[in-house]
Amino acid sequence: MATTILTIEDLQEFKKELFSELNKLLNGTDNKSRKWLKSQEVRKMLNISPGTLQNLRSSGVLPYTRVGNALYYLNEDIVKILDENRVHHKYSR
Repeated sequence: MATTILTIEDLQEFKKELFSELNKLLNGTDNKSRKWLKSQEVRKMLNISPGTLQNLRSSGVLPYTRVGNALYYLNEDIVKILDENRVHHKYSR
């Protein structure tokens, strides 16, 4: 059986990762499990710019809710849009 040596840095990195995952679970910051997402989370999730998100709102493609100055989006609406715009390629050989 091979021997593995763990350094203090290895343990510190493991601790950071563990606490990060625990915080996600406890605070509900995992986007897949949350019902409402803020604009920044949607942009990060879809890898789009603020302008692109604005265009999706303005064109009516992506519904949203405004509370004060904050905009919120239903996670299920985002998944629905992704499913509806899915492209299937037929490969012929």
